[in-house]
Amino acid sequence: MPRFVVLLRGVNVGKGNRVPMADFRSLLEAQGFTDVRTVLNSGNAVFDSAGRSAAAHGSSIALALRERLGLDVAVVVKSSREFLDAVARNPIAPPVGEHSRFIVAFAQDAASLRDLSDLLPLAQPPERFSVGPHAAYLHCAGGILQSKVAAALLGKAGRAVTTRNLATVTRLAGLLADGS
Repeated sequence: MPRFVVLLRGVNVGKGNRVPMADFRSLLEAQGFTDVRTVLNSGNAVFDSAGRSAAAHGSSIALALRERLGLDVAVVVKSSREFLDAVARNPIAPPVGEHSRFIVAFAQDAASLRDLSDLLPLAQPPERFSVGPHAAYLHCAGGILQSKVAAALLGKAGRAVTTRNLATVTRLAGLLADGS
């Protein structure tokens, strides 16, 4: 059965958009998804589904979040293949020990991802930013708080995307790769 990852933007950060992971898991199971596993407390889950459309899954999850939890947040769903391909195509190898300064941005649609190319001029060396076919990659060598690209991704310019640090992406990839 096809496996997917779902990523919610801006939940459980600060006081707003609180989503208990048990409620999120129940919401996904109520839609017929199976083997649902939430990861961390920041709106990440993997699940199996007989349906094959990541975009359709994203729309139905967004609707359920609005109806059941009163949340209107960006929802990104990627198939296992898409997510693992995004990990494999990472063009920037962050130095060991700098994984917390490395962000991967995911979008539900290709146009939103391509729009991130407008942020390329904001990257200041030694910072590196690259937009690929399945994700955008940012290494904030000077720290995330000093990065104009990171600020843009977390702000208005990044409304249609959601970001995860490399440790979370690697953990999700591991769950998708081994199916557990």
